[in-house]
Amino acid sequence: MAQRQAIEVKRLDELFAAEPDRLSRLTFETAGIYFDWSKTHLDQEIFEQFRARAETAGFAAARDALFAGAIVNASEGRAATHVAERGNGSPEEVALAASRRQRMRALIDAIEAGAFGDVTGVLHIGIGGSVLGPGLLVDALGRRSAKLEVRFLSNIDGTAFDSSVARLDPATTLVVVASKTFTTLETLANMEAALDWLRAAGIADPQGRVIAVTAAPEKALEAGVDETRILPFGEGVGGRYSLWSAVGVSAALALGWEAFEELLEGAAEMDRHFRFAEPAANVPLIAAFADRLYAEQLGCQTRGVFPYDERLRLLVPYLQQLEMESNGKSVTAGGKPVQTATAPVTWGGVGTDAQHAVFQLLHQGTMLVPVEFVAVREGDDEQDQEHHRLLLLNVFAQGAALMQGRTSDDPQRCEAGNRPSATILLERLDPRSLGALIAFYEHRTFANAVLLGVNPFDQFGVELGKDIARKLAEGEEIDALDASTRALIERAGV
Repeated sequence: MAQRQAIEVKRLDELFAAEPDRLSRLTFETAGIYFDWSKTHLDQEIFEQFRARAETAGFAAARDALFAGAIVNASEGRAATHVAERGNGSPEEVALAASRRQRMRALIDAIEAGAFGDVTGVLHIGIGGSVLGPGLLVDALGRRSAKLEVRFLSNIDGTAFDSSVARLDPATTLVVVASKTFTTLETLANMEAALDWLRAAGIADPQGRVIAVTAAPEKALEAGVDETRILPFGEGVGGRYSLWSAVGVSAALALGWEAFEELLEGAAEMDRHFRFAEPAANVPLIAAFADRLYAEQLGCQTRGVFPYDERLRLLVPYLQQLEMESNGKSVTAGGKPVQTATAPVTWGGVGTDAQHAVFQLLHQGTMLVPVEFVAVREGDDEQDQEHHRLLLLNVFAQGAALMQGRTSDDPQRCEAGNRPSATILLERLDPRSLGALIAFYEHRTFANAVLLGVNPFDQFGVELGKDIARKLAEGEEIDALDASTRALIERAGV
């Protein structure tokens, strides 16, 4: 793989000394979130080189195409219409999304009015974005105020099913099945298991407890779901971008409709920022510039994300799909080999636990890892405020230590410093700010894709393994497999 011409980078302490305006140039506040990219190696010269690259790559036109509802997913010949779910995009898509949202609202109103009897819980079945997005919302925002017990099930492992239903009463549980195509093997198998669970509990009409969320409503009908309990969403809404659509119905049930609307408005506020801010102040674009610098020029194959807030513990799994499934490509949107590194591996953990598990490598390891901290200024717990104060001091200290380093006569106690970090500080964690934060990551992913020339909206790489698994389940192609795989199947007795 060819590499771009190397960019010379200065030490972080040198950059702060040489650029008196560095903090003001590389910190931003929008949608109730403070972004600090000053501890990255972006200097004015590097920024200008990336700004010119964005112009050459047609960033502005690509962004306009996204918000106009034009075809930006060329390999599948469709638009990416997730921004229409929060009121941005072509007028036709925005109107259609609003109509579908009203259908969702009507069903939620009916549930709350008792149309399904007493409802105390929801079993939400899906996989990938159909679970990761709603799961993040409920875990982050519903710990103290959720109206219902919502359990999320994605894994086809029977143990996952058992643990998911353990705290649910089948007599008062709704089953939400979210699948874009309504053909996903794992999701359909778990739906059948859920119907069996309801039947075993004596539920006379288990199908009557199922709500389907899909872009293929005819498939849900074929599966036996009544048309009045099917919530459609657009074909242009990708799974990892779908929490804004009817896929978020379980979150809306748990958190309340007002919270769901605030989530959409927070995302819309970030949409407006990304759409209209100039490059020098456009936070998702600047974050993408830093991503490209570290992946392409400094050879960083991973990026660590560390939320210092227990409520954001599911942020990293969500970002792993968003970033790696979108931009983990080796060919451009035109089918040519890419000429540089694409998406790094996204990984991380929750502070302060992560400090005592992986930060040794970050401070003294031989691999350079750009780090991203996410924190919330206001806590929301019942403990003494000193807990939250210490939490915040820890996250800020880690960023300072990574940059500063330490000298010692003992080599084992030396830390080189000059290790980059970015910090995202939310004023508070509420639906509006979480919506803006997730939209920031979406737009950052899109900006990276434009700079790379790849299509972030397809995911053909995940299909081969699924195809082979389906054929094996149907008793096909076993003889065509390699000797190792055949032996494993035989040993496992499957």
